[in-house]
Amino acid sequence: MTTTLRTPRLTLRRWREEDLEPMAAINADPEVMRWIGDGSVQDLRQTAAGIAAWEREWDERGIGLFAAELRQGRQLVGFVGLSVPRYLPEILPAVEIGWRLGRAHWGRGLATEGARAALDFALRDRGLARVVSVHAIGNDASERVMRKLGMRAERETRHPALGVPLRVHVLEARP
Repeated sequence: MTTTLRTPRLTLRRWREEDLEPMAAINADPEVMRWIGDGSVQDLRQTAAGIAAWEREWDERGIGLFAAELRQGRQLVGFVGLSVPRYLPEILPAVEIGWRLGRAHWGRGLATEGARAALDFALRDRGLARVVSVHAIGNDASERVMRKLGMRAERETRHPALGVPLRVHVLEARP
């Protein structure tokens, strides 16, 4: 399945082999990874495994994390898209919208722009009635994006394996 979304500044698309090294560089930045899982950075091998898992989700479920590249210059800036939050069984079944951008691309509205397109894809093209987004409490930048998307805080919980305090936001499709 080939799925590509375009926003004014981004192309959201499936992953390519040449995306591995730029995504690994993003995952190797401690500041980028600060709020992800236990905060550990990821190496090339871990990034390759992640991309392979995201591509499998596309093939198996018709949803996934898009490679996000700038339309001008075609530079990979990270990912935006949909996944099943298996790490948090208490909210399953659910589809989560998420994003991870390289630090050089923070503060420019790219996460919100890409997430709006992915959210529209989830609700219109995939017919989802409900989409969640989860952030570690304290990650105010991600929470601001969730609010800009029209999501509302639904609950606070903890990551079952890591004990990290989390906040779950939700957006339900209008009938």
